[in-house]
Amino acid sequence: MRTITVELGEYSYPIHIGDGLLGRRDLLEPHIGGRDLLVVTNATVGPLYLDRVLGRLAGGGQRVESVVLPDGEAYKTMASVTTILDALVAGRFARDCVVLALGGGVVGDITGFAAAIYQRGVDFIQLPTTLLAQVDSSVGGKTGINHPGGKNLVGAFHQPVCVVTDPGTLRTLPDRELSAGLAEVLKAALIADGGFFSWIEAQAGALLAREAEALGHAIRRSCEIKAAVVAADEREHGQRALLNLGHTFGHAIELRMGYGQWLHGEAVGAGIGMAARFSQRLGWLSAADAGRVATVLARLGLPVKPPALDPESFLAAMAMDKKVKAGQLRLVLLPGIGEGRVTADFNLRELRDFVRGELGS
Repeated sequence: MRTITVELGEYSYPIHIGDGLLGRRDLLEPHIGGRDLLVVTNATVGPLYLDRVLGRLAGGGQRVESVVLPDGEAYKTMASVTTILDALVAGRFARDCVVLALGGGVVGDITGFAAAIYQRGVDFIQLPTTLLAQVDSSVGGKTGINHPGGKNLVGAFHQPVCVVTDPGTLRTLPDRELSAGLAEVLKAALIADGGFFSWIEAQAGALLAREAEALGHAIRRSCEIKAAVVAADEREHGQRALLNLGHTFGHAIELRMGYGQWLHGEAVGAGIGMAARFSQRLGWLSAADAGRVATVLARLGLPVKPPALDPESFLAAMAMDKKVKAGQLRLVLLPGIGEGRVTADFNLRELRDFVRGELGS
């Protein structure tokens, strides 16, 4: 087992990473005590792991209940949050309860948001079961839901009290979901660690083959990078926006395609490709390095380019990005591999021309 600490003063918390850790009570005990527990999962993950987690939580003297949500990005809505809140209210869960999110990024975001707003905030624990959640969304305290006008527009910062990551759950993960998670691994390397990027280039096959050592290293290093960024900028006033490499383009893809048509990681992968090519267009990134990014995306089974979409509606979606300040769109671009930068230093006309070219218009 490897433990990484997200250093946030009194809100610091551990990320435990290791095969077979799912629901291990000794890791959870310091954070749950004898308090009532509600485990939230979805209809896909529940049949695989819910009984195991409930069994390991039983016997502590507290009440343990569960909620099973529908699966998919299309259900990342206030209605799902309300389902969790209704269970908490109907069960008379007090403010000292703990809510556990068992599943991927959607379950984690929804559950964390419900925990953030129930009785003005209760503790929650992340038990991520997808690669994307294990390397990214379970860490950092961003919670929330989608809105018809944009991705993740409604939410709150609410840090978990503990994250328990069991790479063993990846054995049941569909290939498409595995590739989607690797987009966030690639993102972490591109913004902060050129050596890690080179490692991904060399280990792409091992990662797709689910070799335990390769996946373990990818999860650990990605969490180390994100933990460091979050510790420096918890509420995204500056440096933390680097974690959105590929996301401004990617969120526009998700919105315009319809939530769930492309997986989040697939949209981020295409967005990373777009960010690399726009960085090249601005003279920041060499053609050779932009080519390396495209090659790795393809090796990982991710889209290299966006789907054909209407450029004007795509640009309108980008304008709703959370990195917009004073009406000015900012992007995360690449001066080099392993070096991300948040910038508004580009001509909007050039961005519009670039988007039109990328979308086939």
